[in-house]
Amino acid sequence: MRYCINCCIHLLPDDLHRQCFRCRGPDHNNQRCPVCRGGNKIPLYADSKQMKWLAVLEVRTDHCESWNGLFCLRKGKLCSLMFGLIIMTLVMVSYMLTGAKHGLLLIPSPFHYGAFASNPSLMDNESLSDVKDHYQPSKMNISYVKDYPSIKLIIDTITSKIEFITRQRPDLEELRKQEPHMFSVIPNKFLPNSKNPCWYEEYQGNTTTDPYATNSYALYSKRFRIIFDYLRKVFWNHLYHYKDKHYRLRCLPHFYIIGQPKCGTTDLYDRLRLHPDVRFSAIKEPHWWTRKRFGIIRLRDGFHDRYPVEDYLDLFDLAAHQIQGVLQSDAVKEQGKRSNIIIGEASASTMWDNNAWIFFYDNSSEGEPPFLIQDFIHAFQPNAKLIIMLRDPVERLYSDYLYFVSANKSAEDFHEKVAESLQLFEGCLQDFSLRACVYNNTLNNAMPVRLQVGLYVVYLLDWLTVFNKDQILVLRLEDHASNMKYTMHMVFQFLGLGPLSEKQEALINKSPASNTRRPEDRSLGPMLPTTKAILRDFYRPFNTKLAQVLFDDAFLWKRT
Repeated sequence: MRYCINCCIHLLPDDLHRQCFRCRGPDHNNQRCPVCRGGNKIPLYADSKQMKWLAVLEVRTDHCESWNGLFCLRKGKLCSLMFGLIIMTLVMVSYMLTGAKHGLLLIPSPFHYGAFASNPSLMDNESLSDVKDHYQPSKMNISYVKDYPSIKLIIDTITSKIEFITRQRPDLEELRKQEPHMFSVIPNKFLPNSKNPCWYEEYQGNTTTDPYATNSYALYSKRFRIIFDYLRKVFWNHLYHYKDKHYRLRCLPHFYIIGQPKCGTTDLYDRLRLHPDVRFSAIKEPHWWTRKRFGIIRLRDGFHDRYPVEDYLDLFDLAAHQIQGVLQSDAVKEQGKRSNIIIGEASASTMWDNNAWIFFYDNSSEGEPPFLIQDFIHAFQPNAKLIIMLRDPVERLYSDYLYFVSANKSAEDFHEKVAESLQLFEGCLQDFSLRACVYNNTLNNAMPVRLQVGLYVVYLLDWLTVFNKDQILVLRLEDHASNMKYTMHMVFQFLGLGPLSEKQEALINKSPASNTRRPEDRSLGPMLPTTKAILRDFYRPFNTKLAQVLFDDAFLWKRT
């Protein structure tokens, strides 16, 4: 393949260079043309190993500056067209990879106009756009309104698959086989003069031994090392010495605030801890029953070393020291009075998070967990008291989204995540039971928003298989916000706490609300009306069942 060295135009084998407008144009000069004077002729071969590409590039660059023929103009237009197509392709690829679904809508979103393809593998729970989109709600809302009929079909399918089937409670021996160490540490009988499940445990160390040297909470959390430093200093002073042996008082909580997240559990915790007879764990949310005892910090980060039950019991040592001080007082010894101090624990994951079961317990043929958190808590504490704070599941989900999503938050993004999650949940119900899908770790991690956390009645019914109804107090955040004094009185009465002075009660009720929505999240505004209507349809059958179980229509969360 030969080329003219001046203009780089492809020449045929028998071409005498007559087609070159540069050399045969009006300004042609035989003395300057290398072909006509036969000198400096440099044939280039594209497949030659000795071709000097830098020379070719240099020649082409010099020539581009002087194109003036018809052929060169046509070639310039062709190059411009190719360059434009390349740029457009790069923009489209960049658009698809970053997930910018609203900025440059080159590809229609599958959640706007068409039916949904039930393919969970297409969903990516971890991907978030690095660039914040700029939305125009007045224009975008039209397409989301068109979503409703398609998504309604999915919700109708989900509703048709809902069955509230009572689970089979496992035997105590089965639980012992699963957690033998836990059963070897926690006794089946507790001290009679304490409201809390407390017992004395022989301590084998000496004055130089660090009792918290291996505590995982102290090792992995810098925030709580100060607490453990204090416990080390006072530990030996709180041991009970009897017949040359040393004993430490161990305690489990008297009550648990078990759920739900984004339903006001932090505010309830902060107010309860102001009561003079209430003590909590050193950490507000240990998440031991649901996560830490399995070695889970975050499921997406994999598994770490399992936190033994001793590490969990260490969190109640501050409270145990105060209880022991009361138990050793003369008044209690002589009159046989009980300590009024009660211990609480407030992990909002306790009610619903059983995601780890599939990694540690034998799978059942139906895909349902054979053991749940409440099975083990009841095995050790059959008289435990449980407090549940709930709110409208529609609003809870939006609050949950605003709190946990770190980038690209908007009402439109929330809508699409809801649509994706509904599609995944519907796909699971095609093959598995409601309980299997609710406790399905793979599904829960795949859904972009945590729809399952708002299925309150599913979890409550499972807790009622092991605990009596009078052991569970269910509150609504809406009632707590409108009449805090009344809800706190309900809690005090439920826990058997004594009366408060006016000053103490005023302090508890007038404290500022805890864990409220961040200012930057409030600026995003409410969810889209279409999204709210979709979620109300989805949660309606679950709320209806919840109201029936609790004999309270307030849990229907009807809005006028």
